[in-house]
Amino acid sequence: MYLSSSWTVPAAGTARPGRSPKSGSPPIWLRRALVALAGFAAGAVPVSNIAARRTAGVDLRSVGSGTVSGTSLAAVAGGRALVVAGCFELLKGAAGPIMAGRDDGVGAALAGAAAVAGHNWSPWLGWAGGRGISPAMGALVVSAPAGAGALAAGLAVGRLSGETALGCLGAYALLVPVARRVHGRRGALAAGAVLVPVLLKRLLGNEPPPPPLGRTLFYRFVFDRDTLAKPPAPARRPQGGGGHVPVPTAGGQS
Repeated sequence: MYLSSSWTVPAAGTARPGRSPKSGSPPIWLRRALVALAGFAAGAVPVSNIAARRTAGVDLRSVGSGTVSGTSLAAVAGGRALVVAGCFELLKGAAGPIMAGRDDGVGAALAGAAAVAGHNWSPWLGWAGGRGISPAMGALVVSAPAGAGALAAGLAVGRLSGETALGCLGAYALLVPVARRVHGRRGALAAGAVLVPVLLKRLLGNEPPPPPLGRTLFYRFVFDRDTLAKPPAPARRPQGGGGHVPVPTAGGQS
């Protein structure tokens, strides 16, 4: 008797569908879910808010629009606090994709998106948070470094021009094409995954959009604020001060 050519014997070490390669390890979907959960937990650690409270006695939810961002942190605590906190914000985003491993592009993309979501809607801050730029960059440093470079370039151009939101919006438009061109489909997947919670938070903001709804959503998408006019930046808080920092509504990028 002869076996049909359509029948093949799995090679040694080949995993069955839905199972991870190592014998006895959990199904791949469960592993991805656990890694994504770990990514969310890492992203949810409110590093910038902790730094602001420790160095300036300020809760960033009381600054400006209430966005827990690097912009607000620099305003109340200075550049040194921003640099230190920024490094940890990048590590938050990188943790999940590192745990997913180089061989699981889908798992890394899910973990990166989960980290950004945790940063944007942190349970430790009553589901408040930042805009997700820093953890998105951290995730892409692992999964699609060219995408991280695109985000960093957009952020830098926006800061230099005085319109951080517009610089970031330009980077968002280029993010997936750049990641796909340099890193292929896996890079595009990682870039698209982190972009979803970033854009969602940009539109949702920290409060429901006031009427007229269409105009407010347009302003949020383009300028990351509720009005066309740009409000003044938060003033640096004197060291040792405490309490509320009253600043008009404005978006912050982190």
